[in-house]
Amino acid sequence: MPVPFVSSVMEIEKDWIDYNGHLNMAYYNVLFDRCCDEALDLLGMGATYARDRKLTIYTAEVHVCYVRELHLGHRVTASFQLLDHDDKRLRVYQELRHVDGWLAATSESLALHVDMSGPKVAAFPSDIMANVEAMRAAHASLPMPERAGRAIGIRRRPA
Repeated sequence: MPVPFVSSVMEIEKDWIDYNGHLNMAYYNVLFDRCCDEALDLLGMGATYARDRKLTIYTAEVHVCYVRELHLGHRVTASFQLLDHDDKRLRVYQELRHVDGWLAATSESLALHVDMSGPKVAAFPSDIMANVEAMRAAHASLPMPERAGRAIGIRRRPA
């Protein structure tokens, strides 16, 4: 089990560049999502799982921090660290890094396991839970990321 899981290399595409000349904020989420797809495949919850078992993952909440601009032609990888889970949810932390190693963005998300017949939140089947528990055990050796658990707010200095 990779610790943390790291995606294949992805390249910033021309249509993703906004009028400010850098990667539009929406496409950071595309890159994080592509990494999630690879990690979910590893956990047995990819496209085949959704098609054949009618079970899938829905995102419930995401917190993205934009650290450094990405530009056309940049190549990046994203990591996937399973911070926590229960019988129906995954809490995941991700980092988007340029292939040269610098941090471009972070993402923390809460995902729900969903029975598509409802759709309704449902417990992981035992075979999938075993995979989730194996990843969590492997990732338990990683430190809690500094940016995990952040809240949005405006800090006020005392008068």
